[in-house]
Amino acid sequence: MHIVFLESLGICECVVQSLCKPLQAKGHTFTFYTDRSEEETILIERSREADVIVLSNIPLRKSFLDACSRLKMISVAFTGLDHIDLKTCKERGITVCNAAGYSTHAVAELTTGMMLNVYRQINNGDTITRMYGSRNNFIGSELRGKTVGIIGLGRIGRQVAALASAFGCRVIGYNRTPRVVEQVTLTDKETLCREADILSLHLPLTPETENFVDSREFSLMQPHAILINTARGPVVNKQALYRALTEGRIAGAAVDVYDREPPLPPDDILFEAPNLLMLPHLGYATKEAFAERIKIVIQNITNWIA
Repeated sequence: MHIVFLESLGICECVVQSLCKPLQAKGHTFTFYTDRSEEETILIERSREADVIVLSNIPLRKSFLDACSRLKMISVAFTGLDHIDLKTCKERGITVCNAAGYSTHAVAELTTGMMLNVYRQINNGDTITRMYGSRNNFIGSELRGKTVGIIGLGRIGRQVAALASAFGCRVIGYNRTPRVVEQVTLTDKETLCREADILSLHLPLTPETENFVDSREFSLMQPHAILINTARGPVVNKQALYRALTEGRIAGAAVDVYDREPPLPPDDILFEAPNLLMLPHLGYATKEAFAERIKIVIQNITNWIA
């Protein structure tokens, strides 16, 4: 099998070579690209002779898959698969594996940091201080005693629940498939929206979860509530979020995901929304998560070959 890494994945090639030695010993070959390109013509050229490709969140469309006739397996160094044309992969018999669980702690920790940032205005405080300003009577809020509502109780959602509990929060949760989670009181979606001081989203993007939080959900939330989205951008209706913030239906929000990967276009409506912390999709990006991810990616290839 010829295996092509279409990007470096934030890992030194020497590390990849070391992890791939058992596969190389069995006669499998590798090509490792240190740069990242989303240009389809370049991707096709690099993948044309590949049996297996490795990539993170670069979109793969039908035209790419049709041009790579040898392709048999895609090892995705990412949790979500919404950027892959899975329908065509299924028709072609191409196996697709994701890197489940590699960024659980990274995303959960950032989620908690975003809660703290919105409540204590850490970013704004730094800016004000550098402009020779003062607190100017700003009073923040504590996490302790707040009700954190978690939608999506997978690995990340459960880890956020554990961290929120450690801060002294009451944690309630909603999962489309009911499940028992320690320290979490399960409830329905409407009750969660009404009771949560902090609403945190941890859902995959599917046709069923697109616009999962829309105008109706914002109308149920308390005026002092805040929204945290480290899941997928389209899980929240962008226009509805903008209106909720602009009209004061909620007190604030923090997002790390959008309807496209950053950089965002200058006319994106979210740039005009008040009380919104915007991050450039940092949730999964830690040294520890990347080190775990490459191990999962290569193990997925090893398991598939076996």
